[in-house]
Amino acid sequence: MSILWSESQKKRLGELGAKNEQMIIEFDTLKERDSEFKKIEKVLAREGRSRLEEYRKMTKRPPICELETKLINALNNIGFVQVTTPVLLSKGLLEKMTIDDNHTLFSQVFWVDGGKCLRPMLAPNLYYILKDLVRIWEMPVRIFEIGSCFRKESQGSEHLSEFTMLNLVEWGTADEDREKRIEELAKVVMKTVGIEGYHLERTSSVVYGDTVDVMLCDTELGSSAMGPHFLDEKWGMTGPWIGIGFGLERLLMAKEGGRNIHSMGKSITYLNGVRLNI
Repeated sequence: MSILWSESQKKRLGELGAKNEQMIIEFDTLKERDSEFKKIEKVLAREGRSRLEEYRKMTKRPPICELETKLINALNNIGFVQVTTPVLLSKGLLEKMTIDDNHTLFSQVFWVDGGKCLRPMLAPNLYYILKDLVRIWEMPVRIFEIGSCFRKESQGSEHLSEFTMLNLVEWGTADEDREKRIEELAKVVMKTVGIEGYHLERTSSVVYGDTVDVMLCDTELGSSAMGPHFLDEKWGMTGPWIGIGFGLERLLMAKEGGRNIHSMGKSITYLNGVRLNI
């Protein structure tokens, strides 16, 4: 019977950024496995130190910060305006998104004192801003935000408790152009990140209902919705619109071919994607 990596060995190799082929090696004996583990761990640690030294000399920014700048520039160039909103949300704003005490997502929200929570999504704040901007500005109104969101569900190598979202909304898109516009804006983001071979897939969301997801193989990189939508009336709004949300850490993981999303985001144990306990 073939012998595989132990759970602790597998975890360590994942932290050090082992490649797929290094994670699925089979062995005849435990001695052979443990000897090979020490060799691979040593090589990956040496590669990590080299990357950290290069990072230091080049005075580079964390990849997620560089990606954020690229996305801001790309969206500004096609007429989108950046907004920034508070991280704390009131319970009432979440209820307008149908997330009440009985909702599936309610238990995944980080609640703080006074009926407030750390935002699990950017949408409530964007709705709040849009209800005034569509009154002040000519159509279409194009805005986006990039910022931290928080969910307790986030466990494992593909999820984070704190993650970075890009949400972009175009309010006033002509009804007949909505699906085409989703394709165009997804292409802008994917080109900016440097990801090819993605596709769009129809699915559903517990908040938005029918959605169109941006997929790379079986991995969801982004999710889009369009209106008029049943949520709009809760904000006193009407009219056609489209919106797309992307997780930046997941985009980076897809771009780099990584296995561990924790190395892509805000961290005190990783720098430039390199585990620091090497």
